[in-house]
Amino acid sequence: MNHPALDERIEELEDAASFHERYEQALHNPNLARNIGTYQRNWRGTRDRSLEEIDFEQLRVKFKGIKTHVTDDLDAFLAQFTEQAERTGAKVHTARTAVDAVDLVRQICEQHGTKLIVKSKSMVSEEVELNHELAPHGIEVVETDLGEWIVQKGGERPSHIVGPALHLGRQQVGELLNRVLDKPVSLEDIPEQVRTIRNEIRPAFFEAGVGMTGANALIAESGTVMIVTNEGNGRLAGSIPPVQIVLAGIEKIVPTYDDAMTQLRLLARSATGQRLTVYTTFMTGPTPGHEMHIILVDNGRRMMRSMPEFVDALHCIRCGACSNVCPPYGEVSGHVFGHIYSGAIGLVVSGFHHGLESIAKAQSLCLSCNACETVCPASIPLPQQILDVRKMVAEANGMNPKKEAVLEVYSRPWAVDAVTRLGGRLSGPIVRKGMIRTRKLPIVNRQTRWRSLPVPAAKPLRDLVPTGSSEEAQPARIPSAVAGKTVAIFPGCMTDRLYPEQGMAIVQTMRALGVRLVYPGGLNCCGLPASNMGDEPTARKMAQQTIEAMENALARTSADYIVSGSASCVAMLTQDYLHIFRNELTWQARAKRLADKTMDFTSFLTNVAQIPPGTLASDTVTPVVTYHDSCQGLNALGLTDEPREILVDLLGCELRELEGNRTCCGFGGAFGFDYPEISERLMKRKLDNAQATDAPLVVSDNQGCIMHLRGGCDAEGRSLKVAHIAELVAARIEQLSPEPGVRGPE
Repeated sequence: MNHPALDERIEELEDAASFHERYEQALHNPNLARNIGTYQRNWRGTRDRSLEEIDFEQLRVKFKGIKTHVTDDLDAFLAQFTEQAERTGAKVHTARTAVDAVDLVRQICEQHGTKLIVKSKSMVSEEVELNHELAPHGIEVVETDLGEWIVQKGGERPSHIVGPALHLGRQQVGELLNRVLDKPVSLEDIPEQVRTIRNEIRPAFFEAGVGMTGANALIAESGTVMIVTNEGNGRLAGSIPPVQIVLAGIEKIVPTYDDAMTQLRLLARSATGQRLTVYTTFMTGPTPGHEMHIILVDNGRRMMRSMPEFVDALHCIRCGACSNVCPPYGEVSGHVFGHIYSGAIGLVVSGFHHGLESIAKAQSLCLSCNACETVCPASIPLPQQILDVRKMVAEANGMNPKKEAVLEVYSRPWAVDAVTRLGGRLSGPIVRKGMIRTRKLPIVNRQTRWRSLPVPAAKPLRDLVPTGSSEEAQPARIPSAVAGKTVAIFPGCMTDRLYPEQGMAIVQTMRALGVRLVYPGGLNCCGLPASNMGDEPTARKMAQQTIEAMENALARTSADYIVSGSASCVAMLTQDYLHIFRNELTWQARAKRLADKTMDFTSFLTNVAQIPPGTLASDTVTPVVTYHDSCQGLNALGLTDEPREILVDLLGCELRELEGNRTCCGFGGAFGFDYPEISERLMKRKLDNAQATDAPLVVSDNQGCIMHLRGGCDAEGRSLKVAHIAELVAARIEQLSPEPGVRGPE
């Protein structure tokens, strides 16, 4: 994944502004987060409305099948496209590397004696650093797309795949125009700014000897190039200059026009929320009297295709949707969150195009919220691919020593037990009301100045239940479809060590349902922290420990279901284990058997137990709550209706939805410790939105979110309470049919 010819250029860029310098600059730019945040919110509403008239899930499954068919037989489709394009009079070239691509463009320019290129809609030209590499040869490239022209004049790279200058406000654009054009331009009047830029660009179309475009799709059956734009400059660049160059990646192939139409129906809606873009152009062969060259660029794409973990990234249609829902991107922009390609897809593909070091630091900005995969029109498993990149970075550069030390302890059950029990006893002097409130803890002071931390429980869950054995079913106290069934409890390490009351709430609920309970012994941690940090060997070791412990419990009891109150643990057991053991079929089969029985608490209550609506509702009190969707619950497990059915239909709560309920709270495991500034911003926004509902209680289904939000409320002195949904269920059961020993939400 290294391209030595580009190493020097990459080092220049890194030296000019290191990752951490760019990160700090972005954090302290008050306009940046405001501009991008506004764009993200507006895009979400527009995009969601545009999807109402199509079946998005069905369409993206169809498109994924189209692109998979292409990547499976790529060479045949490339040969078909080349044959058809050359029949129309185009000249097709192939470029194995970025250097080859630049050389081909340079040679074409020199053959025609041109020193000026006008360019539109070509991200591959940015990928190969075309403008920079042609400059020493006296060849100037003029960007003709509005945003591209602005960032070119500002000496910046695009900050977004679709909106290159969206990090800039109108005042900043106006100041730039006044500076580079040396004439007065309004700082407020956007139409005037656009007219000014258009007047600057237009003459170049008639002066240039070469016009360059990219391609949104290359249609194999006809040799046609398809480009979509909202400004029309692609048509001008492709038709006015006497020589046209199309610079495109080899992955842009689609077999037929019908397939291109499927892509169009997804692309515009995902990129800008439009049904179709303003201009959709199909170019088959050169304009009469003109010359057309099509350069098909590899530059790491075949390597991507050869790796099962990454081949789906070749399905990307460059819509930018992954950036539009990414919380860290919204705070720092693509100048930090990515390399040349920004956003989640940039974290995946940049290593193949520019070497792993180009993205080694930026990939750590992903907090694994999984939002990008939910909106990707090609169903690319971006979160998992980013974790695979993180693993490669860890293998190449080594793990962070502090994280490595923590994971070394965490992977040893006896060590975790000793450390957490000792920590619970020794933390007494800095604990107030059950929270570590000191703001000046050594080493982690950046993480504690804005958030209180929980104290390890004096008695973990494993001390409160007969761990390693089972408990016979009690008479059912509420009606359900599961009385007499056997349920194994998978608590998760945070429930066990930090929040045993949440685990007991689940136990209380299961007892009331009349199920036989199994408490597996030998459990430690499912391995999620190690996986999220890129330490796959440790994650694999911990996954094996978990599988063996659960198999031992199931062998003794033949449990019908495994239930956990941690959405993150459920996602790890049911999804991530299958990926971790992708090359070990025996272990993968064992993981699959475990996954088939595992579900989260809310799914179990709504889909399996099927408790009649209103069973736990009060005749006199209507609790008012708001709900925070955890990322793993919402985006990984697809839980939307389940928790709301419990709150509204089962418990009779008044649910007040908070604004931005699909956005991460900022916890992200180790992310909150690596990037506390972003984590704090996201947390504050979530708490502000929750408080705006006037609901006194925030409910969630994930211990990490609860820890994060409770810690923020405590540190800021907010009156909001935060509880696990199981605590509400158990508290209501106790009111109806008391059983001592279970504490509900305070």
